Amino acid sequence: MNNKNPIAMVVRGLDSFSEWTGRSIAWLTLLMVLVTFVVVVMRYVLNIGNIQLQESVIYMHSFVFLLGAGYTLKHDGHVRVDIFYRPLGERGKAVINILGTLFLLLPVSLFIFWVSWEYVRFSWHTMEGSQEAGGIEALYLLKTSLLLMPALMMLQGIAELLRNILVLTGQAHLTEVDIQEHPL
Repeated sequence: MNNKNPIAMVVRGLDSFSEWTGRSIAWLTLLMVLVTFVVVVMRYVLNIGNIQLQESVIYMHSFVFLLGAGYTLKHDGHVRVDIFYRPLGERGKAVINILGTLFLLLPVSLFIFWVSWEYVRFSWHTMEGSQEAGGIEALYLLKTSLLLMPALMMLQGIAELLRNILVLTGQAHLTEVDIQEHPL
């Protein structure tokens, strides 16, 4: 990708944001394992229960799944039907990627954002907490991830759309990101 091309600069910026978000949120997986270990030891060795710790594992798992979706898209980790895609050349793949982004990714992400908005807004309005006695009193924070996930997907989707347009115009290659991240 041309370093001075404004579209390429936007793609790099969005990619960097997705990369930072994904790598940051990935640390929750380690914390999730540690907290799960503590919950198990407390419950089965010390015979002590802690609802907040148990709920925190659910929160962390949700954050990893929802907030890591844009990072996963950046790294082409989402499910794809490769029967038609794999044998195509770079330009054919770019066309499929553009169509998929325009007619699937962006509309579905917008729909998820739209239908979640009132749900999350009401949760914030009521400062919704756990249904369990002694649970985490910040359910509204968890529900906010229902808005952040489609927003992150749309941002990375825009990066993918622009990258594929650059491929069609001969200004970039689909494998360039992989080459930069995994040099031989």
